[in-house]
Amino acid sequence: MTSAVPITDPEIKFTQIFINNEFVNSVSGKTFPTVNPTTEEEICQVQEGDKADVDKAVAAAKAAFKRGSPWRTMDASQRGNLLRKLADLAERDIAYIGSLETLDNGKPFSSACNDVKYACNVLRNAAAWSDRVCGETIPADGSVFTYTRYEPFGVVGVITPWNFPFMIAAMSAYALAVGNVLVVKPAEQTPLTTIYLGKLAQEAGFPPGVFNVVPGYGPTAGHAISSHPDIRMVAFTGSTVVGRKVMTAAAESNLKKVSLELGGKSPNVIFPDVNIDEAVAYASEAIMFNMGQCCIAGSRTFVHEDIYDEFVRKCVEYVKKTKIVGDPFKSGINQGPLVNSVQFEKVLGYMKAGPAEGAKLQCGGARHGTKGYFIQPTIFSDVTNDMSIAREEIFGPVQCILKFKTMDEVIEMANDTSYGLAAAVFTKDLNTAITVANSLEAGTVWVNQYFGGTSGAPFGGYKQSGIGRQGGKVGVEEYCEIKTVSIKLPVKNS
Repeated sequence: MTSAVPITDPEIKFTQIFINNEFVNSVSGKTFPTVNPTTEEEICQVQEGDKADVDKAVAAAKAAFKRGSPWRTMDASQRGNLLRKLADLAERDIAYIGSLETLDNGKPFSSACNDVKYACNVLRNAAAWSDRVCGETIPADGSVFTYTRYEPFGVVGVITPWNFPFMIAAMSAYALAVGNVLVVKPAEQTPLTTIYLGKLAQEAGFPPGVFNVVPGYGPTAGHAISSHPDIRMVAFTGSTVVGRKVMTAAAESNLKKVSLELGGKSPNVIFPDVNIDEAVAYASEAIMFNMGQCCIAGSRTFVHEDIYDEFVRKCVEYVKKTKIVGDPFKSGINQGPLVNSVQFEKVLGYMKAGPAEGAKLQCGGARHGTKGYFIQPTIFSDVTNDMSIAREEIFGPVQCILKFKTMDEVIEMANDTSYGLAAAVFTKDLNTAITVANSLEAGTVWVNQYFGGTSGAPFGGYKQSGIGRQGGKVGVEEYCEIKTVSIKLPVKNS
């Protein structure tokens, strides 16, 4: 097992803006604090980027993308080699990156290391696609040769969330694989590992200006990216509320392409023919993983009425037995704090709203301890689909268990949401599994599992859960323009 690397403030060397392969201070000279959610104490001050810094980063990226530059003339296979080197470096530093993520985000150290491992898989998958994105030849009437090309947009802005900082920053590898250049803004709550990724990109040998990191706040640095006239595409991961703002800024500036991976209220449907103990374990992990701070969390558990009471009872037993809350650096802890005071208060508010709306509190429902943003793993039963805890994204360790009678009823209930990111169905009946999976309005549907799959599969949402896909062939093509070339050929006499 990977051991944590003790981190103290002097050992956090990378807190600046990363532009053109150099660490620099902000133009304004301003900094902002990043806070340890376990202790509620400041970790360090980070350089605060805003519009002026985004402008500098975009200028560096444009220069790196200029025709004839080392990046533009680099073989596609060599771009893949650089991404593989970046993965190797991240793997080398997994203990440090995992420790930094736990310090900044609060997730258990083992989970943080698993995030880094997944990020390495993403980097290698993207590398494999670098020289495999191909156009096609198209039959045309007459003496004409027609073909298509996949070409990079140029400067791509990437705005990442605080729940999986390093992993989602690594997803931008798909943009790099096809030759784009990046300006990345990490969430202000958790900037440290993304800044460190800039250091690793420099060490891997990426040319200056290809990968830039501008930490800062959403309304300043984030808006500057979304509205920048020289950024041709923006990829945002975060809340639906902010996603709308990103899309508006993109439309009102230069109609840049947007890729949005947004919120979710994912249904997890449990039929009565399942192994209840196994289904309980999956359903609990589906919502308690990462303290519920997960866009694809199974936050609405639909259970058939025939097994409902037993399922609720066993869920409570499972959570009380397996969910150990505490210092995320300590062995055996699998529930750390929420990311910050804002999220902490929001989740506590939903815990009060549940009983007020008629839900039954089965366990939890309050903070854990007296210091740090810790929340007790919580379960509500007797939840109905009209309650706020069933309709709104809580983003905390709060399981809402709803009851259903028939397949048609649960499909209608599951789809009665503005979200459509993920879903799951548990049953031993193949016809039921396929019917429900095909009927659920979600970008990903798991059958008899949760969080399964691979980094090479496309990922994204229906409805207000987003636009576009990440991962695999579709994820690479998301970062490409498609050009059609049609050539009139000389007519030869027979």
